[in-house]
Formats: sequence, C-alpha cells, structure tokens
Amino acid sequence: MPSSISSLCRECGAHFDAAPKDERCSVCASPRIISHDELDSLSIAHIDCDAFFASVEKRDNPELQNKPVIVGGGKRGVVAACCYIARTKGVHSAMPMYRALKACPDAVVVRPSRNKYSEVGRQIKDFMRDTTPLVESLSIDEAFLDLSGTEKLHGGSPAATLVKLIKRIEDEIGVTASVGLSYNKFLAKTASDLDKPRGFAIIGKAEALDFLGPRPVGSIWGVGNSLRGKLERDGLRTISQLREMPEDELIKRYGVIGKRLSRLSHGIDSRIVEPGSKAKSISTETTFSDDIRDLETLLHRLWPLCEKVAKQLRNKNLAARTLTLKLKTSGFRSLTRSRTLAQPTQLAEVMYQEAKVLLEPEVNGTPYRLIGIGTSQFADPEFADQADLLDNSAATFAKVEGAMESVREKFGGPAIQKGRTLLKD
Repeated sequence: MPSSISSLCRECGAHFDAAPKDERCSVCASPRIISHDELDSLSIAHIDCDAFFASVEKRDNPELQNKPVIVGGGKRGVVAACCYIARTKGVHSAMPMYRALKACPDAVVVRPSRNKYSEVGRQIKDFMRDTTPLVESLSIDEAFLDLSGTEKLHGGSPAATLVKLIKRIEDEIGVTASVGLSYNKFLAKTASDLDKPRGFAIIGKAEALDFLGPRPVGSIWGVGNSLRGKLERDGLRTISQLREMPEDELIKRYGVIGKRLSRLSHGIDSRIVEPGSKAKSISTETTFSDDIRDLETLLHRLWPLCEKVAKQLRNKNLAARTLTLKLKTSGFRSLTRSRTLAQPTQLAEVMYQEAKVLLEPEVNGTPYRLIGIGTSQFADPEFADQADLLDNSAATFAKVEGAMESVREKFGGPAIQKGRTLLKD
C-alpha cells in the first residue's frame, strides 16, 4: 500500500498518516485496518446491522452464539432473518421454512419478537443521532448518516467518528453493524454490503466509475427482478454498458427511471440525507354501523380505503413495499395480515387485489365490525409499478387511476367511481 494513504484502525480508532508497515495497528495490534486516499474527506455513510434479528437473539441467549439461528414462523412460514452461520448453508430471508430446515436441519428456530427488535433499533438510532442530527432511517436496523461538519465536534474525521459509533453499538447494545462510506447515498449503501459482517468499506470519487463498471445492473439500488430482466434482455447487463447508453435513450426506453439509471451509472446521486422526512406507515380504516360477514360487502368497504391510501402515497411521493389488512371482530378481537409486494406500488387497484387475497381466507362466517388497510416499508416512487414483459397490468391500472384522478380534480370526488363501489341487490 502506498505510504501516503491515510489509515484507521477499525478496532480502536487509531489514525495513521501512512499505512502501518506490518498492516497491523501499532496501538492495539489489530489487523482490521482501513486504508484509503480519500479516508479523511468522505462524509456520507450507510450503516446496516449484521443479521439484525438473529444477532439480537444471540445476544439475549449466549447458548446460540455458535449455532445456526433462523428467525421465523412454523414449518409453513417463511424465514424472517437468519445468522451468517445459517447463510453458509444456503438459508436466506423469505425462504419457505421447510426449505430452510432442509438446507440446515440443525438450525435453531426462534419466533420473531418484534417489540424487542423495535426497542433495540430505537436505541441504535438514538446513538446515531447523538453522532449527527442528519440521520435518515431506512428500516429498523439501517440508516444513512451525513457527518459533514462534525470534525470539530467529535475531534476527528467522519470515518474516525463512525468507528467510534460502531464500537459503541457493539459494546453497549451487543450487536454488530457494517459501514459504507462514500460521497453520496447510492455508493454509501453499495459499500455497506461489500464487507459484511463488521465491515467498513469505502468507495471514493476517484475509483467510483472503475468500481461500478463491471458490476451487474441488478446491483443498482432499486433495480428489482422485473427491471433487471428487461435491461438484460435489451443487452444491458453491466453498469458500464448502461453508462454507454445516452440518457435520453434510457428515458425513451424505460421512462422516468431511465434518468436515474443514467445518473447512478455515472456515480451521480444528488439526494441529500433527510432526517425524519418520511412517514413509517400510511393507513386508514372504517368501523361499520352493523357487523359484516360476507366477502362482497367487505370488499365494497375495502375499495375506497385503498383509494384513500393510494392518494396519500402519491401526495407524499412514496411507494409501498408492504401491505397490511386489518380486521376487528364483533368481540373486539383485532386481526392483521401482511403481504410483501413483488414491487413497490402507489396504485389502489394493486392494493385492492393484494388485500383481497389476504381477506378471502378470513371470511368464514365471523362477524366483523371494522376493516382497515395499511402500507409501510416505503420506496422511491420511481421504482414503483414497473411494466413487465409478461404482465403489463400495472401500466393499465396507472392509466385508469390517473384518468379518474383528473376527472375528480375537475368535477369533484364523486364524479367518477368504479363499479365495485355499488353493491348488488
């Protein structure tokens, strides 16, 4: 390593103006050294906890430390999370539980404890906000941080401050996390996945284009399976191939997301870290004057709720990845059913059809006094409701709902309705 490159010990935070000769920290002898020529000038970070749910469970039960752990439901459920030992056996999130146990029969299965995970996540976010007010939460265990201008406050570069923060999380909370450091959000998030667990990866301005070039288009944040497949069918398999395509051609082919693809392929991401700028969930519900038992009437009440939530999503410039159906029985027992969507959505029709799938098994003669619909796990709307080669229904739904919204803006809310708003005699 060139001697002019600044170095930092990930274990104790010691800073060196040159890379240690034996590649070990002269203070604590750790081999965990970060060396980079932009180490002291980058300030946008993405922190992501390592196998968060499983790590919390191992923290609370030391007997699980060296065992494969799966957090999830019964044999008919799916994997909510798993530790790195289980991952080496081929287990991954969202895998059906029966397949996970077949791949890793000696795994210890732990039921999820959402309240506990939420509390630990809140503690971690508090530590982040102690470090900088510019913290943008992405999920229970990950966030962007902007540490610009914190050098005097913390007595060191953003990189050094991040090392202290991660050590504090490990020492005081008992879980580990990985850091990605760069000059924008896209590359910071990309970097945080490069060196897990307990990683600290850096992507600087000088190396960004060379680093991105050979990577697959599917590695771009927000490119799901549908868009990735379309790009690959068009001969765009790597980010360098994407970069060679003129921006106006990408927009022509893929719509508004083409502009983002062009910018990201060049390492350009102008989004700022926005603390507390986005809602965690958007939902609405209605209580019936008389209990309802039949599916048709429940669906009749469900549709306007989907329209209301879709409008709120559009107004807030959000798209939802997760849909939750809420029911309350005549005996005041609450029931919720959730579904992760294949891609984020802003469309009432998509929410209605997905909620219908959740509702149908619950209509068994039980009298219900309330129904509600909720959305969460938000994404950028540019990635929502993308057309698919085999299924273009989302585009049709979008055109219909766009036309209906235009009519309503001109003539008022009741001016146009779908037929399902009318109950049959």
